[in-house]
Amino acid sequence: MAYNTKQSCEILKFMKDQKGEHLTAQDIVDHFRSEGINIGTATVYRRLDRLTTDGLVNKYIIDDKSPACYEYIGTEDCCHGNCYHMKCEVCGKLLHLSCDEINKFFTHISSEHGFILDPKRTVFYGTCASCAEKKA
Repeated sequence: MAYNTKQSCEILKFMKDQKGEHLTAQDIVDHFRSEGINIGTATVYRRLDRLTTDGLVNKYIIDDKSPACYEYIGTEDCCHGNCYHMKCEVCGKLLHLSCDEINKFFTHISSEHGFILDPKRTVFYGTCASCAEKKA
């Protein structure tokens, strides 16, 4: 039986406050340390695993070079289940991609090619607008 400790409640509250943001476990640990709250890394991972199992948080593993990141989604699926992402290869920023054209592409892949892509693991790599602007 799961129970909520004060630390678990603090982690959940922080995740809710950061809804829509992608955070690593280390980001969460660093936040609490900066606030003078001692919450161990193992505690953060355990709570994130539980929140993921409960469907309140999505876990994203983007590539083998980056740590897993987590996003609070509450009780509704992110983008109605279509959580596509774009990762900037320059600054590493992870951005949501919610676009009807992309949804059509995924539908096409499924219906025409019989292959179902996993939106939680689909990442488009490139350069974000900020980094492209800096290059120009």
